[in-house]
Amino acid sequence: MINVLFAARPEQFELYEAPLLQGLAQRGIHANVTTDCPPADVDYVVYAPSSTLQDFTPYTRCKAVLSLWAGVEKIVGNASLTQPLCRMVDSGLRDGMVEWVVGHTLRYHLGMDQHIVNPDHIWRESHPPLAQDRPVTILGLGALGQACAAALTALNFPVSGWSRGPKQIDGLTCHHGPDGLKPALQNAEILILLLPDTPETEHVINAQTLTQMPRGSTIINPGRGPLIEDKALLAALKEGQISAACLDVFRVEPLPQDHPYWHLPNVTVTPHIASGTRPTTAAEVLVENIARGETGAPFVHLVDRTAGY
Repeated sequence: MINVLFAARPEQFELYEAPLLQGLAQRGIHANVTTDCPPADVDYVVYAPSSTLQDFTPYTRCKAVLSLWAGVEKIVGNASLTQPLCRMVDSGLRDGMVEWVVGHTLRYHLGMDQHIVNPDHIWRESHPPLAQDRPVTILGLGALGQACAAALTALNFPVSGWSRGPKQIDGLTCHHGPDGLKPALQNAEILILLLPDTPETEHVINAQTLTQMPRGSTIINPGRGPLIEDKALLAALKEGQISAACLDVFRVEPLPQDHPYWHLPNVTVTPHIASGTRPTTAAEVLVENIARGETGAPFVHLVDRTAGY
């Protein structure tokens, strides 16, 4: 019998308990999944960084901390966390992100807003270009970035991507490193941000990089709020260098009522809903890592503490 501590919001436990127990039983693992267990008896921690659990020192038997979140920036620097840390990458999170990104990319590509919001009933007969003539760039080529790139490529968008290190992905023009950022941005009529939040990625979109994009480009950010230097983006939106932005994540959430983003007609604010962890599919990933821990196999989605993701 192993002990799995669920350290997240209490209401989430009701959603996760059954699929976790069922999945573990199917793998032949007898487990006690609980929200209350002596630290010295815990074998695995299913964790949300918003949990009250912040000191991992007493969890001497714990084989791994399994995050329910894709982002780990709020926990990766915890000095007491010496156990292996795994982030969440599940099919529900991936598919939800792909649907949100593709939906808003098509929205801006097709110019849908001018017809949906048209109080003066203006008859506009202009046609958008075909997808093949609308370059899209994705900053961040992890699991989510690659899935979004594949979906957009399937719709005939020419997609480029940028990552910190070199990558080769079929059907995708890949750039990397500091020298590759400008080439990635220079044709980005639609820019999608899916980078993690690290010291190296903070303010990757700033006054300088915004000028490297084609005038009138659109920015879609379902990644992390600190990727954008807000003052620079606000200036670019007001001046016309950037025509529109759809922002799902922010430095402070909920976004304060008086924040300028709320008051610009060319900015859409969505409340951190681009995608979320689904208990059924997330439980499959958690069970897989627990099963690996019990057999000594390598964990999946193990966080690189040096890189920060």
